Amino acid sequence: MRKFVYCLLAAAVTLIAASRATASAGAATARAAGPQAAQQKLVHTIGTIKSIEGNTIRLTPDSGPDVTVQVEEGARMLRIEPGEHDLSHAVPLLLTELQTDDRIRVRGRMAADGKTLLGLEVIAIKHLDIQAKQEKESQDWQRRGIGGLVKSVDPAAGTVTVSISSLTGAKTVTVQTTPQTILRRYAPDSVKFDDAKPAPLDQIKPGDQMRARGTRSADGAELAADEVVSGTFRNIAGTISSLDPEAKSLVVMDLLSKQSVTVRISAQSQLRKLPPEMAAGIAMRLKAAAGGEARGGPGQAGGAERTSSGSAPAGTAPGSQPAASQGGPGPGGARPGGARDFQQMINRLPLVTLADLQKGEAVILVASAGSSSAEVTAITLLGGVEPILTATPRGAQGFTLSPWTMGGGAMGEGGVEPNP
Repeated sequence: MRKFVYCLLAAAVTLIAASRATASAGAATARAAGPQAAQQKLVHTIGTIKSIEGNTIRLTPDSGPDVTVQVEEGARMLRIEPGEHDLSHAVPLLLTELQTDDRIRVRGRMAADGKTLLGLEVIAIKHLDIQAKQEKESQDWQRRGIGGLVKSVDPAAGTVTVSISSLTGAKTVTVQTTPQTILRRYAPDSVKFDDAKPAPLDQIKPGDQMRARGTRSADGAELAADEVVSGTFRNIAGTISSLDPEAKSLVVMDLLSKQSVTVRISAQSQLRKLPPEMAAGIAMRLKAAAGGEARGGPGQAGGAERTSSGSAPAGTAPGSQPAASQGGPGPGGARPGGARDFQQMINRLPLVTLADLQKGEAVILVASAGSSSAEVTAITLLGGVEPILTATPRGAQGFTLSPWTMGGGAMGEGGVEPNP
């Protein structure tokens, strides 16, 4: 019996020692494998192809510095359409089909150097597909879109009353939304339409700019909205006090507030300049509209309402090919009655640079509202507007610019975002 007990104790001691040895070995293995395990962690990035050579891609991500991607042999490669949210609709893609400016989402592991992403999966949206979608959406905004200044909001009824102004007058349209209506709001410090985020109707306030597309009633007084985009923008009219092309900025003396405003020029900012004859023609229309206000009271073009930021309301087109004139779309994008679409005229002008502007020149610009009244980022800036600002005391308020540039459902901008 005593011998049996001794055997049991010996076996127990052996098991305990073996268990401790196994645990110790396991811990040592885990410590040794720690860096390797961390290296094997899957990461992903989304961006635009800057260059491609063989299986090496230079990728410009949506944020941060460029990334070198080495597509591994046997990597999963798929192509999806812009705006698609289901990978079951994706089709196989060859590495040789990728091109500069395509949008891709890469998932893989970082190489030992910590600088190269070893791509195990590449999901792409072709640049040409994005352009085609942008063009289609732009045409639809042009054909079925309206926009203007928000006068009132009724979240319970799902309606927004919008004042649509033009150089020939103003009218009110009631925008009806439903639970199926896409509602988005422009980011405060952004100049990109794609930065508009989902937002409920109660975030829209009087004085905001709003753009909606949908089906208009026969009399044009109502619109059943498929999509609504809103935001707060600043319109500034004044003269250039100084220019700094290297810093990509200029200082404008705002004629209304009598304050200096620093205007930053980003990669998305669009600078244009009116030819003298076009500026003179617009000035004549503004002067005529101002006379109409004197006869008809507030609400005419020369008496456009002002936003809560103290600036005149922005224009209405949400695209680089803007929507039809603010009075409502007609055949060919013209306003019923034959009024010319001045926003489209402006957007057909060639782009200029800061070097094409001069100190003392009069400009009108629309900018993101931002967090500071003394500094803004330009969305659109228009030079050569001296006749417009002198045609009528309120000319700058009657002539405003489009705040939006249209996006196209690119990867990470309304496109599919696969699970990592």
